[in-house]
Amino acid sequence: MNRVLLATHNAAKLAELRRILRSSAPGVEVVGLDDVPPYAEPAETEPTFEGNALIKARAAVVATGLPSLADDSGLCVDELHGMPGVLSARWSGVDKDDRRNNELLLAQLRDVPAERRGADFQCAVAFCRPGGAEDVTFGVMRGRIIGEMRGSNGFGYDVLFVPDGHDRTSAEMSSEEKDRLSHRGQALLAVVPILVKDLAT
Repeated sequence: MNRVLLATHNAAKLAELRRILRSSAPGVEVVGLDDVPPYAEPAETEPTFEGNALIKARAAVVATGLPSLADDSGLCVDELHGMPGVLSARWSGVDKDDRRNNELLLAQLRDVPAERRGADFQCAVAFCRPGGAEDVTFGVMRGRIIGEMRGSNGFGYDVLFVPDGHDRTSAEMSSEEKDRLSHRGQALLAVVPILVKDLAT
C-alpha cells in the first residue's frame, strides 16, 4: 500500500483526507505526524497560505522521505481587511486556542451589522514528492460570521461561520456535508487526481 504523509497532528484533518481518499484512492494509506518519527517542524513564516503549506510539506519530505501533503488555511474577514488570515490559529496570541480566538473575533465584530460580516475560509494544500515535484491546490468557502458560537462538529472558527446558502454553522453540519462545501475539502479534492496519478507511476 502506498503511504502519504499529511503533515499535521490534527486528527480531524487526517480523518477528512482519509474520507476523501477512501473512494478515489483506496490503495493509499494516509499517515500523520504522530505516525512518523518526530522531527523539527518549521515555523510558518510566510505571508500566504500557499507559502506556509509549502514550508510544511517540504520539511516533511526531507524528514521522512514520504510524499507529503500539508495545508495552511484560515479565516479572512471582510471588515478586518482579510484578517486574521494566516494568523488565524494564533489570532488571540495563544496558538490554537479556539475559544479565545473566537471570543476575540466576536469582540472585534460586536458593533458590525450583519450585512458587513462577510468572510471567506481559504485553504492551500501543497503536495511535495521526494523527487522534488510540487503542486499546490486551493479552496475557498464564502459565508458570514454570526454573533454567537453554535455547533460542536468542527474546530477553529467553524462555530461562528455560516456558509453562503445555508443557515447552519460549519460546526452544525455533518462531516460529509463539510467535505463537499469546505475550503479544505475543495483543496483536497483538487489534489487527489494529482496524488493518484503520481503514486501510480
